[in-house]
Amino acid sequence: MSTQNYLVISALGKDQPGIVDALSKAILEFGCNIADSRMTVLGGEFAILLMVEGNWNTLTKMEESLAAIEQQLNLTIISKRTENRDHTHPLLPYVVEVVSLDHPGIVHQLASFFSKRAINIEDMATTSYAAPHTGTLMFSVQMTVGIPADIHIATLRDEFMEFCDAINLDAVIEPAQR
Repeated sequence: MSTQNYLVISALGKDQPGIVDALSKAILEFGCNIADSRMTVLGGEFAILLMVEGNWNTLTKMEESLAAIEQQLNLTIISKRTENRDHTHPLLPYVVEVVSLDHPGIVHQLASFFSKRAINIEDMATTSYAAPHTGTLMFSVQMTVGIPADIHIATLRDEFMEFCDAINLDAVIEPAQR
């Protein structure tokens, strides 16, 4: 049994230099480690998700200090205890890339396709941008999905490509390069 415990921290606030420095310093000072993280700037807001690992007492001390860190950095911070991910059901990581003219519902349609097949979206990033030369508003999605090992990949790929063709999405689905 692992002695490590895990805390997921979500922080959101006005973007400013030094946020990552201050958060990572606080985590280190409590004797904890960043096991996994994602961060981005959306509009003028900074958002970060961190999975912090440590023994139970260091995480508890850190949890008790989050309100002070929140106030010091002018962030909204939410935290939740978690455990290490269960790897008893093997998943095959695949990358999905989609580009199309921008219109409402693309993310929902993609999420619905995978959800109906019990395929989990592990990671996703989307962006809207103006196409070169024409300025047409485009939409791009990059995601990693975890495909259960018992799903026939060739059949899934065919179904996915037909699905994308039917709703006018240019798409690729291929094994993730680790």
